[in-house]
Amino acid sequence: QVQLVESGGGLVQAGGSLRLSCAASLNILSINVMGWFRQAPGKQRELVATITKGGSTNYADSVKGRFTISRDNAKNTVYLQMNSLEPEDTSVYYCNAYILTLIGSRDYWGQGTQVTVSS
Repeated sequence: QVQLVESGGGLVQAGGSLRLSCAASLNILSINVMGWFRQAPGKQRELVATITKGGSTNYADSVKGRFTISRDNAKNTVYLQMNSLEPEDTSVYYCNAYILTLIGSRDYWGQGTQVTVSS
């Protein structure tokens, strides 16, 4: 069982910045992919950014050039630096851990953290 605890959400004006943190309950080098997803009211959950244990990153087109995902293996923490925030970025942001096992794969989710961007 993996526990993920997000922090860093809040209210910010358009053009501002926030940094989200996701602390994992185990060595994140044992997690194949960690990522951030978001879900706005009435919308489906969508991918924001991912980072593999090898350090490869992937971003949604809507956040490329504005958001950066990174990891601190010593702290078992993944970050999402969000710059030039827009009202459209308002969502609940969820941390995800994807683990491959010998018998399949498992997804784990954090409880979510609210990000609100005012215009």
